[in-house]
Amino acid sequence: MSDTIDGYAEALLAVVRAEGATGADDEIFRFAQALEGNDELRNTLSDPYVPAEKRQQIVEDLLQGKASHVARAAVSLVVGAGRAAELPAIARALVAKGAAASGKEIAEVRTAVALTDEQKARLASSLKTATGKDVEIKVTIDPAVLGGVVTTIGDTVIDGSVRRRLAQVKTHLG
Repeated sequence: MSDTIDGYAEALLAVVRAEGATGADDEIFRFAQALEGNDELRNTLSDPYVPAEKRQQIVEDLLQGKASHVARAAVSLVVGAGRAAELPAIARALVAKGAAASGKEIAEVRTAVALTDEQKARLASSLKTATGKDVEIKVTIDPAVLGGVVTTIGDTVIDGSVRRRLAQVKTHLG
């Protein structure tokens, strides 16, 4: 992790805590995941020829009514500073630092559909049993998964997706 990404993550975490904005880190993480998965949005928000004010207005328009003022301000700050391409890494570092402060690790979970709170709790319990670590679940909706879940904890990837199972069947038949 670069010093710049670490510095932004530390600063954003300090703001989130100072404002008592529970959930703002998750909102920033989800926006960063959406940015990472949308080439047009990422290219527009990263384009140095698009004025910072216009890029920040796009962020405001997208997040208005969907995220807290702290999350909107944080994303707008990063995008306005010309760091939109680094926002996914900054958001990952932000949530990792927040989780580490409470003795947890981040489990990035990719699913084809949203998980209920009960499903997240059961998954967190299963991951704790499997890894011996308390985890905080961060879900990203990814239709390419088709079904099941793909979980990443640190450098460990647990692929329980339908896509992987179909690939295994294809290998056995081919």
